[in-house]
Amino acid sequence: MESSPTSFDPRQLAKLRGLRLRARHVVEGYIAGQHRSPLHGYSIEFAEHREYSPGDDLRHLDWKVFGRTDKFYLKQYEDETNLLCHLIVDVSESMTYQSTNAAMSKAEYAQLLAASIAWLVLQQQDSVGLATFDSQVRALIRPSGAAPQLQQILQVLEQAKPGAKTSAGQILHELAERLNKRGVVIVISDLLDDPANVLAGLRHCRHRRHDVVVFHVLDPAELDFPFRGPTKFNGLEAMPEVFAEPEMLRQAYLREFNAYREQLEEGCQNQQIDYVLASTETPFDQLLARFLVARRTKVH
Repeated sequence: MESSPTSFDPRQLAKLRGLRLRARHVVEGYIAGQHRSPLHGYSIEFAEHREYSPGDDLRHLDWKVFGRTDKFYLKQYEDETNLLCHLIVDVSESMTYQSTNAAMSKAEYAQLLAASIAWLVLQQQDSVGLATFDSQVRALIRPSGAAPQLQQILQVLEQAKPGAKTSAGQILHELAERLNKRGVVIVISDLLDDPANVLAGLRHCRHRRHDVVVFHVLDPAELDFPFRGPTKFNGLEAMPEVFAEPEMLRQAYLREFNAYREQLEEGCQNQQIDYVLASTETPFDQLLARFLVARRTKVH
């Protein structure tokens, strides 16, 4: 894995106290590295006209409008308008999982990722909002670029108390209807729900003309199943405890888990949704860099 500065390393960040301090390290490190914001240029679809001002690029003049109105107007595209970002963060019980060697739980990782993106969006003077969910929407902050917005988002994320079962598919349907202003919807979740339901909810968001990005947050142990010897697996989200020999389960588990993850990834690709696998051991600069590459590829 490519080496990253310690400001992005989950193990180093986990030593810092408080979400604000952790997020500040990520954001300041990202800016100091002269990274481009991962959220510029999210679409190149035509958005609106605006009146010509001296110095504007004449290549974007709309001559058809001039012919009708005898006035100069420029075509403006989505990547030239203010960004509207909707963060949707899973706070269900399964997000509390943290394997023995992991630096953070999935919940901590997801919250830090959301806080860092929110901070970056506000740094570029755009608008960001937040929804948290488990079996229902727990908090909903409408997008804003105002000064108090970051503190409100950080407070909601820090006070989230995972405890209920997830209903990601149902929630995505609900939020697709509630998020009225078109923008970038960023889903941060372990997506432990029926993949067909999740994909249907994501498709609903796309139908509402949102650009959609999925950060699929998973613990390394969920991806690799490294357990050895007799093991007690503690159930989450109303699942029972199970005593088992991991060696007898590993092949079947990995087959089923990989099929589930591939179904989600392929389903996202088919709907022009950016899918980013976010292992909780991945340094945040590498995660944001992969996201940025996906956005640039989509734009160009």
